[in-house]
Amino acid sequence: MNTELVTPGRTRRKLKVGRVISNKMQKSIVVSIERKVAHPIYKKYYRLTSTLMVHDEKREAGVGDLVKVMETRPLSKRKRWRFVEIVKKAK
Repeated sequence: MNTELVTPGRTRRKLKVGRVISNKMQKSIVVSIERKVAHPIYKKYYRLTSTLMVHDEKREAGVGDLVKVMETRPLSKRKRWRFVEIVKKAK
């Protein structure tokens, strides 16, 4: 965890890395988070995908970019995450 993202006296916030699937809104992006889960009986791994609404103030992220997002206070009905940085630009 980056120490610059944690302010004193505040709890640690969750960080996630995902891929941008939409940036058509003003100051908002949709990020897809993919994780692998083992089946409880067969133990085979399969992928589960979650989508997050993320606040992107400067509109930096593009579709296909790998981005880091941080948990924050509720910004709207569905937005509870904030854009931190681009990990890898899309080609």
